[in-house]
Amino acid sequence: MRIHNLYEDENGESHFRDIEIEWAEERNFSKYSARMPTNGIIFRETSGDYNLDWHPAPRRQYIVNLDAGVKITASDGESREIKAGEIILVEDLTGKGHLSQSVGGQLRHSLFIPVE
Repeated sequence: MRIHNLYEDENGESHFRDIEIEWAEERNFSKYSARMPTNGIIFRETSGDYNLDWHPAPRRQYIVNLDAGVKITASDGESREIKAGEIILVEDLTGKGHLSQSVGGQLRHSLFIPVE
């Protein structure tokens, strides 16, 4: 399983990379990763006209888009559309951060899962 990752380098620039989730167990027609430490869950609804200027992530967290996408632009200029059903781990906690923008004017529901 591939997820997006937005991280910052030693100069505070944010960049994208992909992370492959490793499978630790397989049983009953399913594969499972190892348990990952998290700290709660936050439910979010974002308006279809969402367009947030440069900002760092408030914490390390997984974001799971449920029903619409978001366009995120890293400070190095790369943009990605994180679609419904996709996951991103945001880790750009300092520096310039990133831009976030709704896609297609759609209301978006997402889950924020803070990482310990």
